[in-house]
Amino acid sequence: MRPWSVALPTARAVGRLGARTFYADATDSCVDAASNRIHSVFALADGVGDSAPSAHAAQLSATTAVHADIDDPVDAVMLAQVAVRDDDAAGDACLVVARHFSDDDGDGYHIAWTGDVRAYSWDGHTLTQLTTDHSVAEYFGSRGLPVQPRMAHMVTTTVRTAGRIEVGTATVRGPIMLLLTSDGVHKHVPHGVMGVIMRDSRDPASSLVDAAIASGGTDNATALVVAPPSPTLDSNPTRRLRGVESAA
Repeated sequence: MRPWSVALPTARAVGRLGARTFYADATDSCVDAASNRIHSVFALADGVGDSAPSAHAAQLSATTAVHADIDDPVDAVMLAQVAVRDDDAAGDACLVVARHFSDDDGDGYHIAWTGDVRAYSWDGHTLTQLTTDHSVAEYFGSRGLPVQPRMAHMVTTTVRTAGRIEVGTATVRGPIMLLLTSDGVHKHVPHGVMGVIMRDSRDPASSLVDAAIASGGTDNATALVVAPPSPTLDSNPTRRLRGVESAA
């Protein structure tokens, strides 16, 4: 078989335990162009709570979403829900899934999420938040009501509980870098600082997590950075990234 060229995104994930007992964040991704069908999916999950069931639910959610050979990331979230509900050892998690697509108008990502995990786009100049937190704080704040600090930690949707119509969705186009984060990153690193890191760091995933821990964050902190698609020459161009570089 002759090698062939196709544009594929590449990903790097980094995570830290923080002051928690369990590392209950998880990432997974699959970049697969086998059989002339590009299937590139990236997922980050944040377990609800500091426990083994939370960690299991996060990894199960991320892995299930990535393995779902479907076009709609909402379907991937709902399949993760089935997996979590059917597993007695699983707790609950928040999940963001991004599926790369390419059409006549260019490249982009379809995104679906529950809870307060986030997706951002970086175009080389501006960091744009693509998701809206499903949290009590966001609900009250968007309606001009007083927000108490504890509300930021109270999510309104999760993998286990969300109905299909409650799953958030977004689409972004362009030659962008995609960033997925757990709340242990974006709740401790200001948006402007995150933008500077995306601009200046040669390893933004690691730098974002390090900044979160340095700021005094005690939660698990995880970032997954997806570089823009670049051509690859390969007779079987399938790459897979599971988990994170470090949970220490």
